[in-house]
Amino acid sequence: MLTDIGEFIVGAYLQLIEECDFIDYNVRPPGGGLKGLEELDVVRLNFKTDTVFLCEVTTHIRGLLYKTNQETVRLIKQKHQRQKDYAQEYLSSFSNHHFMFWSPVVPVGYITENLQTIETLELVINGEYKRSVEQLKHLAKRTTHDTRNPFFRMLQIMEHMRA
Repeated sequence: MLTDIGEFIVGAYLQLIEECDFIDYNVRPPGGGLKGLEELDVVRLNFKTDTVFLCEVTTHIRGLLYKTNQETVRLIKQKHQRQKDYAQEYLSSFSNHHFMFWSPVVPVGYITENLQTIETLELVINGEYKRSVEQLKHLAKRTTHDTRNPFFRMLQIMEHMRA
């Protein structure tokens, strides 16, 4: 499966701002079968802090919605449970687990109110998402080295262009 641009955004943030060491995209549980279809969009490991980040990424620029508001919340809760199950089964040796949901445009109201009730899910949505990208833009302006992340490289090019 191809990596989505939103996944590269999250990967850049975790690599460059959270200083993670290792990343993988579209991670599937081993063994195949139905369980193997339940991918995790971004998994990032920080060995210095013994922390793992498991991220669901939805980059709907016209607004997050799967059929209905209720179905949207149900699906995100289901994906969050997959994050927790994967962490318990494969990443239990890490002391710190961050379960995150990233989306640039989430309608304020029913969806945001209900997502905020999921205690172990960190939301990086709307303004928080924008602030995260702004941090990357600020860093891109100060750096020129290749980070092997196509989104961040594009930011570097945009920030270093001359008139």
